[in-house]
Amino acid sequence: MKRSRSVGASSPLNGIGKQDRDSRRKRKLAEISQALNVTPVDVAVLRRMAISEGGLLTDEIRCKVWPWLLNVPTNILPEKPEEVERENNKDYNQVLLDVQRSLRRFPPGMPDEQREGLQEELIDIILRVLGRNTQLHYYQGYHDIVVTFLLVLGERLATALVEKLSTHHLSLSLLFLYCRDFMDPTMDNTKHILNYLMPIIERVNPEVHDFMQQAEVGTIFALSWLITWFGHVLSDFRHVVRLYDFFLACHPLMPIYFAAVIVQYREDEVLDCECDMASVHHLLSQIPQDLPYETLISRAGDLFVQFPPSELAREAAQQYSQQMAASTFKDFDLTSEQQRPDKVLRRRRREKQALEGAAAGAMVATAQPTAARRFVRLAVMGLTVALGAAALTLVNTALEWVPKLDLHLFP
Repeated sequence: MKRSRSVGASSPLNGIGKQDRDSRRKRKLAEISQALNVTPVDVAVLRRMAISEGGLLTDEIRCKVWPWLLNVPTNILPEKPEEVERENNKDYNQVLLDVQRSLRRFPPGMPDEQREGLQEELIDIILRVLGRNTQLHYYQGYHDIVVTFLLVLGERLATALVEKLSTHHLSLSLLFLYCRDFMDPTMDNTKHILNYLMPIIERVNPEVHDFMQQAEVGTIFALSWLITWFGHVLSDFRHVVRLYDFFLACHPLMPIYFAAVIVQYREDEVLDCECDMASVHHLLSQIPQDLPYETLISRAGDLFVQFPPSELAREAAQQYSQQMAASTFKDFDLTSEQQRPDKVLRRRRREKQALEGAAAGAMVATAQPTAARRFVRLAVMGLTVALGAAALTLVNTALEWVPKLDLHLFP
């Protein structure tokens, strides 16, 4: 998919007359209403509507459709969510800090009193879901997911959908598994979900793939995209909820495919970049805000059909094994065989102090960037290895989950 610099951010609807747009909108509204009013509700149609151009159109419709996409029965929900005990809650302080930093996720111009009330509800939703599901662990960025549901659905519905999303929809929560892998005793059964990204890029554009491999950039640049469903990196709320329509209606790995098409869309910028890790990582981590979202959504759907996760699973696992064997743990294992971690830390602290206080001039000036680049590369690789989920379990679950979708999801 070559990047077209003339493509705007709104959608392929650009250039279509207003009358035609209005007509298509009315048809979509009628189809959604009909799907909601039949018995049983036609969830396959709702999925197609969520995926197709324009998504679900309004938050009012999302309040009705999102619960069906997550199979949450709204008729049995309590009128009010239960009270949350904040005292002595192990996650409260971190959640509070993150929520306090989330001002930009609320609509501009919202009165302070209203925003502060929503922030309190946001804290309660997160703590409520974690309290009910002790196997889940909070991670920074989770609040970006929850605030989207809160702003669209309100506290009552958001609590129910966030809990379902976190425990079922994403193969026992793709989102939480990123954090749980950090906290598991070992990573023996951990596979890289992020490692699905490069095999997709390789199939779509081998030149970009090879360039990124040569730069040793890894996939950590896409981490915040995936664990927040792009909510943290996109400034326009309309684009965020449009992507949520798409992701909620699709396979749990669809955010990976969408990440791949963003990289492909930026082909020219990537290939024009300096071929080193720092430069490429900086470029890719700064996601453009004027993306042609409808075009990229359609392309991500096409790629999923062409290269399903089951086809990529073996390659992703092999890439993970190679990284484990050839990069990150090689240096750490050599060190840990001879020294305890506390000794390593003290040695590194002494080395840092020596570098800072050295008066060797040119020799230090030359050696320091080389060492810095090496340690930065190892740090990024280490994070990439640590962040993942049980890919085999995810694929097996996905194979059970996919047949529930209509086969014509991508018209």
